[in-house]
Amino acid sequence: MILLMILLATNPCPAPHRSSNAASRFRKLHPCPGGKDKGSIKRCSGYVIDHKCPLACCGLDAPQNMQWQTYKASKAKDKVELTCSRFCSAPSKQ
Repeated sequence: MILLMILLATNPCPAPHRSSNAASRFRKLHPCPGGKDKGSIKRCSGYVIDHKCPLACCGLDAPQNMQWQTYKASKAKDKVELTCSRFCSAPSKQ
């Protein structure tokens, strides 16, 4: 618990910034692996767009830092995302 508090207090990143069109650009470059939901260009049943290097770890909110991930895999990754070194080879600047 103390380590978590230290990590949160010493985070060198500014507050995560989300681009309003980054996910849209990602969808255009990488269609849904399960196929589009009928009548939708945004929904993708069973999948979410996830950041490879989390925003909280100075990851970019850009298509090159995004991936399709199943809901189950996303929930598992979310549980351990506080340890940035597991996901990011080197923190990227925003």
